[in-house]
Amino acid sequence: MDRVARVTEVIAASPINFDEAIRAGFKRANKTLRGITGMRVIEQRVSVKDGEIDEYRVRLEVIFVLES
Repeated sequence: MDRVARVTEVIAASPINFDEAIRAGFKRANKTLRGITGMRVIEQRVSVKDGEIDEYRVRLEVIFVLES
């Protein structure tokens, strides 16, 4: 049986670090998408406020298998 996957993009943020932003993005995607097989971090950025890092942001590609 052939498998077909789809990729969707998710943007997530955390005030703690990039790892927590990735986990937040995965946790939210996992609530909506079934059959997640992997993710790829496309971009990492930080928001700066008053000379300090305020927020860590990630842009993720979430890969999941389409159901038949």
